[in-house]
Amino acid sequence: MNIARRIKGLEKKIGYSFLDKKHLLTALTHSSYAYENQNDYHQNNEVYEFLGDAIIGFILADYLVANYPNLDEGDLSKFKAAAASTNTLASFARSISLDKKILLGKGEMKSKGYQKKSILAGAFEALVAAIYLDGGFEATQNFLLPLLEKFFHKIKVNDFKLENYKSALQEYLQRHHLPSPSYKIIETRGPEHKKLFLVEVKLGANFLAKAKGHAKKEAEQKAAHKALKKIWDKKIKSLSDDVFLMKRKE
Repeated sequence: MNIARRIKGLEKKIGYSFLDKKHLLTALTHSSYAYENQNDYHQNNEVYEFLGDAIIGFILADYLVANYPNLDEGDLSKFKAAAASTNTLASFARSISLDKKILLGKGEMKSKGYQKKSILAGAFEALVAAIYLDGGFEATQNFLLPLLEKFFHKIKVNDFKLENYKSALQEYLQRHHLPSPSYKIIETRGPEHKKLFLVEVKLGANFLAKAKGHAKKEAEQKAAHKALKKIWDKKIKSLSDDVFLMKRKE
């Protein structure tokens, strides 16, 4: 399938026509394809992926606060982690046939990269950024909200559980090509039968968060939860700066 047909087919599928097709082309271009086609205009989608991740986080947080006013911060975080997970974003990508539109290098095509959840999730984030840069916030909401609503309508609040923040943090870092986090007990207090552990989580030499728990695993989960919250909050607060810098580069 040629590139023009890919673009036209995807625009029809998502119900949005790009004013500047380069935004959509960038969103569809995996780094492997850009590397093999350096003589053509093919900027890879990694920067768009970063921006899209922040935009999804903001729209998702806004949606959850508006639609689930009775949930506390902990439950809202669980919902957000589930909706922004690699599995969920990859399923969103497949639902709009993004797996059939991504531009991949020969090696990635041979290894069926179009089936890899990390590539699909990244391409979906990049597509969200492309819509935002081309059509603004309202156009992005119009595209993303129906997908989120369909996802959350399948979830029963009382039955919903996401306790493994360590896995969520690990998955997030892997998707963004970062090393795995490390956990370390930095202090223990109390008698043997009621010991309290203080655990810190780091990314390389960089401190992310620390938390207490009556078991090592509990403290690690709490530290991972704090780290995820810190990452999300930072991305939302820096979103306007990221967009400004991207537009300066265009």
